[in-house]
Amino acid sequence: MTKLLTLNENHVPKFPRHAKLRYDQARKKWIINAPERVFELDEIAGEVIQLVNGKSSIAQIIDQLTNKFSGAPREQISKDVIGMLQPLADKGFVINE
Repeated sequence: MTKLLTLNENHVPKFPRHAKLRYDQARKKWIINAPERVFELDEIAGEVIQLVNGKSSIAQIIDQLTNKFSGAPREQISKDVIGMLQPLADKGFVINE
């Protein structure tokens, strides 16, 4: 049985080989494309997922978003980012580098 990954700010998220991030021109939104599955991302999720590169930690992603959206508190951004990435990790579409 595979152990579930519980994300925290120290993790370095990336996509597994079977999942690809791309911009879908027809839908005009970012999607995660995987065998027999497509996850459509809203605008905010697209902002977050574009920063998932297998090099930046979740803390670094949160810092980048905090700088970009200066009106939002870091604690809220942290909660939102982990809350968005965790279900993807639970399904195997985000892994820890």
